[in-house]
Amino acid sequence: MTKTKRSVTRAPAAVLGTRALNRATLERQLLLRRSPMSAEDAVAHLVGLQAQNVKPPYYALAARLDGFTPEALSRPMADRDVVRIVTLRSTVHTHTAHDCLTLRPLVQPARDRELTAFRKGLTGVDLDRLAALARELVEAEPRTMKQLREALLREWPDADPQALSVAARCKLPLVQITPRGLWGRSGQVTLTTAERWLGRPAQPAPAPEEAVLRYLAAFGPASVKDMQTWAGLTRLREVFERLRPRLVTFRDTHGAELFDLPDAPRPDPDTPAPPRFLPEFDNLLLSHADRTRVVPPEYRGRTWQGNLAHRALLADGFLAGLWRLEEHALVVEPFGRPSQGQWEEITAEGERMLRVLHPGTAYDIRRGTVRG
Repeated sequence: MTKTKRSVTRAPAAVLGTRALNRATLERQLLLRRSPMSAEDAVAHLVGLQAQNVKPPYYALAARLDGFTPEALSRPMADRDVVRIVTLRSTVHTHTAHDCLTLRPLVQPARDRELTAFRKGLTGVDLDRLAALARELVEAEPRTMKQLREALLREWPDADPQALSVAARCKLPLVQITPRGLWGRSGQVTLTTAERWLGRPAQPAPAPEEAVLRYLAAFGPASVKDMQTWAGLTRLREVFERLRPRLVTFRDTHGAELFDLPDAPRPDPDTPAPPRFLPEFDNLLLSHADRTRVVPPEYRGRTWQGNLAHRALLADGFLAGLWRLEEHALVVEPFGRPSQGQWEEITAEGERMLRVLHPGTAYDIRRGTVRG
């Protein structure tokens, strides 16, 4: 008798609605309740904080950590346990020293691709020679980008100055040395290599599988496209496929497949989400291809105006307005019309943020004009 193969029918993946995704992501982003973890541990858990400007990482941690003070981040940065370096999406991030030395090699292929847009300005430039010369220059003495660019121009006077700057940034792991990045301190962007600043060599890039697991722990459940958006990398589908036996899968309401860690928290969609004041460029708003889990469709693009990013207010877990600090006022610009109770929660959170980051400074909290 001939045996016939039985087909295996998989149960359809459960669907996670927008609020379910929102609460899961907020929990992992430490935004449902403040965490007692240290600033350095939070930077590691969140796989870095976007940091084009100096202050955003401090506001990001003030929204997430219990007992946070600016010194809690400034101290490890001054001690070189935390650094500022271009990594994900070709933007400056605050990373732990360990992640600086490993994540930068992971995203190096993206930095190499970035250079193709500047190839006309690099005609005749030997990029390996440029990398060696730039390393020699910044390791002999930390330099501003202007100083580095002028030194490279002496070697390649016909090259485009901006292209030379980009090439140095893409070919080398350049960190911004302190006092740049310290709370309440000023300083130009002055650069040296991660290896020189940290006193140890770069580490091998982590296996892509490890990076996927860390991303899901901080941003999941998520699709392949979501992680590619976060990392600025491509061709991650096969990595997810290798991990599939270790992961669970869901679908969003549009049918996209979402991957997740089996034991990761996925709170009840009705879990309360307190208001939070987030900085410009917060990774919560930038790390998914589909951002509707945090940004309602009607508010898409409202945190940006040209190249300017605005600070974001979360209410009930979703983008609900903008905020800014003026000389004597915290101005909150809600998109909708919060109830009296909601406004009281928002102002209480605003008062807390001001006590943490601006103690001893008197600010009124007032409602600003709702932007169009």
